[in-house]
Amino acid sequence: MAVTIKDVAKLAGVSPSTVSRVCNDNPAISKETRERVQKAMSQLGYDSPAVNDTQTNTSVKMIGIILPPSQVDVYDNTFYLKTIRGISRFCNQQQVATNVVTGKDYEEILQSIQTLHRSGMADGFILLYSFKDDIVVDYLCEHGLLYVIVGKANELANQTISIDNDNLLAGREVTDYLYDLGHRRIGYLGGKDEALYAFDRKSGYQLSLLQHGLQVKPEYCFEIESIQNDNLGTLKELLLQEDRPTAFVVSDDMLALVLERACIQLQLSIPDDISIISFNNSMYAKLSSPQLTSVDINSFQLGHEAASQIINHADYPNLMATKIVVPHRIVERDSCKRITE
Repeated sequence: MAVTIKDVAKLAGVSPSTVSRVCNDNPAISKETRERVQKAMSQLGYDSPAVNDTQTNTSVKMIGIILPPSQVDVYDNTFYLKTIRGISRFCNQQQVATNVVTGKDYEEILQSIQTLHRSGMADGFILLYSFKDDIVVDYLCEHGLLYVIVGKANELANQTISIDNDNLLAGREVTDYLYDLGHRRIGYLGGKDEALYAFDRKSGYQLSLLQHGLQVKPEYCFEIESIQNDNLGTLKELLLQEDRPTAFVVSDDMLALVLERACIQLQLSIPDDISIISFNNSMYAKLSSPQLTSVDINSFQLGHEAASQIINHADYPNLMATKIVVPHRIVERDSCKRITE
């Protein structure tokens, strides 16, 4: 099996982009780091390819912002708009241009990234998502391109710059919140577990239940791939049962609207029959009726920090990979009610 740039980076304890800079004789790399990388290359028998390294110039001119692959849902989610606004605000102050990369699938996104890479237009990339088995991240690593993940790194965690919330803690806290209101039958509605934030929020929900001595019931947990999917038959069946959940943790405000719609169709009242707490504190939470209690994850700050870090690491490539945790808070509104069971 051929040795890759990721193998060299792991052995040397640096990022793939640092290996790429060493291969291209970037003067910004320290002597110590250069020797460590060259030793790892020699030890593994890595044959350095001729790379058109777009990052030898430490004066950053453009950052690519990569949205997750989607047909529709992503473009309706205000999380991405707020995060892009945070990135743009910082980049504008630094006179750095941005380029938004979108696509209906991974292949379309990858094609756009390859074009930017080969043309030398982008000095780095910010991914506004973190999924398992992502060929986009694989491409960025293999070519030693500088990138920052808004979310949790799935691989090469120690060499990846990441800006994230503590979603495990947030998932636990919102479930604790419902427990403190007297709820004991608490359900979960979220996106697919391939999105690491959804996986962590669900894990936090499960952890809270276990810490309170409550059973984790699989029939109370639902995952929806797309808000355009109206196949809510199983969820509606649960809502019609006598022992249905009295409250739900929902991983995103947009999914909370899906749950609200199902409740309306079944003539269930929020919060009298079902309490709902969700995430993102978006305009959907404020415009829904009743208004949603929601977790503010500080999307603007996530974007601002991501832009700051990518420019900083481009200018100072010897820096260790930074991991920043942005705080969250619960914004209380009208969708949750105290009960006595």
